[in-house]
Amino acid sequence: MKTKKIPTLQFKSEKSEWSWKYLKDISEKVTEKNKDNQYTETLTNSAELGIINQRDYFDKDISNQKNLNGYYIVRPDDFVYNPRISSFAPVGPIKRNKLGRTGVMSPLYYVFRTQNIDLQYLEFYFSSVKWHLYMKQNGDSGARSDRFAIKDIVFGEMPIPYPSKDIQRKIGSFFKDLDDLISLYHEELDALKKAKQGFLQKMFPRDGETKPVVRFKAYKENWKRKKLGDILNVNSGRDYKHLKEGNIPVYGTGGFMLNVNESLSNEDAIGIGRKGTIDKPQLLKAPFWTVDTLFFMTMKIDIDLYFCFSLISRIPWKKYDESTGVPSLSKTNIDKIAVEIPSYDEQVKIGEFFRQLDEVIELKEQELETLKQTRQGFLQKMFV
Repeated sequence: MKTKKIPTLQFKSEKSEWSWKYLKDISEKVTEKNKDNQYTETLTNSAELGIINQRDYFDKDISNQKNLNGYYIVRPDDFVYNPRISSFAPVGPIKRNKLGRTGVMSPLYYVFRTQNIDLQYLEFYFSSVKWHLYMKQNGDSGARSDRFAIKDIVFGEMPIPYPSKDIQRKIGSFFKDLDDLISLYHEELDALKKAKQGFLQKMFPRDGETKPVVRFKAYKENWKRKKLGDILNVNSGRDYKHLKEGNIPVYGTGGFMLNVNESLSNEDAIGIGRKGTIDKPQLLKAPFWTVDTLFFMTMKIDIDLYFCFSLISRIPWKKYDESTGVPSLSKTNIDKIAVEIPSYDEQVKIGEFFRQLDEVIELKEQELETLKQTRQGFLQKMFV
């Protein structure tokens, strides 16, 4: 058992040393089997999402719903250790059942029920990496590289930092409030992204129409139908590799990269005539460089950069998938995609609107990321 310690960061009124307990002293392993299929909801333990319905996670039932007799019963507030390792959980995740209902889990999981410890405190302790060292020193990845192996008796001897009940409650409450704030930022960000999608639908004409539903008051004339090949040069990254500012053969100072996740990466990209994953474009500004297998789009005519970016952002690229398996596109078919274009003045208005909206979204994303990093810092400093 470890000696008493003091965490790096404590509440002002709390400067006492912490004691330790073994996990087996504050919990018991759950071995209650689901006799006669009393419970039918199969749960899973996700490193990112926590304990959720198996169907919600896999989009299908993995277990045999007619034969769950051998599964363990997981009641509300039970903790579950999943030995499957990932980049999010290098020794496997430990999560608490916060669904408010009872389900069942495979015997591959280690289910335990606690006593004499604050649930939120313990939950957030297992959100930290403080317990990982013990696991690495006393277990291994076993025969399968995707699973961590540790004996039940050794798992139960894991040392758990055990401050006073008052400190436990304060720490649990602190992280609960912080998580609620992070959830609020997630909701605000999702609302902003949803609003943007709504504006993209309403501020551009629908299929077969020449005027958008929502428009700036000064503009009344019809939009003109064009093909992407009329307004954009569509090339592979190989054709425009290592361009420098002032040497870009297009109007304006930017272009578009059509790729998967907005990172300029070969494995995430699709190339002309090659297979890959079709997704949204990324807006690039000079100076920039390209990757060989990406679609690189530059303006062929005098068109507002941000309007054009919004225009191609709303194109349902998967609709133009040419393969029967892994999605793929070709330059020929991209050139044929029909779009509607307003006057240049209206383009500038629309482009500026979406540019400002994107800045708000980016700022909210940065604030959310800062909150998450702050949370990780507190997890590191408020536990021993």
